[in-house]
Amino acid sequence: MHSLNQEIKAFSRNNLRKQCTRVTTLTGKKMIETWKDATVHVVEAEPSGGGGCGYVQDLSLDLQVGVIKPWLLLGSQDAAHDLELLRKHKVTHILNVAYGVENAFLSEFTYKTISILDVPETNILSYFPECFEFIEQAKLKDGVVLVHCNAGVSRAAAIVIGFLMSSEEIEFTSAFSLVKDARPSICPNPGFIEQLRTFQVGKASNGGDHVLSVDRGHGP
Repeated sequence: MHSLNQEIKAFSRNNLRKQCTRVTTLTGKKMIETWKDATVHVVEAEPSGGGGCGYVQDLSLDLQVGVIKPWLLLGSQDAAHDLELLRKHKVTHILNVAYGVENAFLSEFTYKTISILDVPETNILSYFPECFEFIEQAKLKDGVVLVHCNAGVSRAAAIVIGFLMSSEEIEFTSAFSLVKDARPSICPNPGFIEQLRTFQVGKASNGGDHVLSVDRGHGP
């Protein structure tokens, strides 16, 4: 019977489609993130030419906050940068799993920043222990934690789904549905979905034990 750690190490990236992630920083700078040779490559995106984008660019803010639990919220970087909205939801802790997104209100909230690249090759399971610990600490202090990435769609959603699977001891489909109901726009990338299913198998093989011990090494 394989341990969860063995399941994670055995995860194959070969059948996953290569992707890049476009990031807009707090200052408005646009960057492109890609993985190559187990290294994150970040380059500044070139501005669009005079011919136009060929589509209507949506510049509206995404301020929808998914209330997963009264003390666990999911949202985008826009929500994380709206002080009035954060106060409305009584947020005390913010888990930032975006790449290149600054924390806006350091004197107001307790932050934890873990830069995660939104590509299928990223080993999202390896980030679970420190993310889960931060969420649990916020809960123990009667706090309210917001988990966010750039869009609040893939990375942050995968973290919250994994946390529910672990803390509530529920299957992937149930956890996914709970998060989807709270924030309909979620869509973890295919690699994260596959790894969450692996996480479920690992939990089952360990008799429900959800303690995770993973060495990330130098790769994603």
